[in-house]
Amino acid sequence: MSSSTTAVAASQAAYEFRVLNLPATTKRSELRQLLTDEAEYGRWELARHRVYLGGARKVWLRRKIIRVRSTL
Repeated sequence: MSSSTTAVAASQAAYEFRVLNLPATTKRSELRQLLTDEAEYGRWELARHRVYLGGARKVWLRRKIIRVRSTL
């Protein structure tokens, strides 16, 4: 599994994207557990999911970038 993370600013909200490339040998139950863990602990949500010929998968996850302003 390989992954990369990028940040993109949308109209009002800024999102950070993470791309996961999963081999065809990844079972559906393993993929479900991986995505559940990312959503629960990493606050990621599913942006896009693509299944290629041969069974390889590419998953795009996104999460909002929360900017904290100094109050001092």
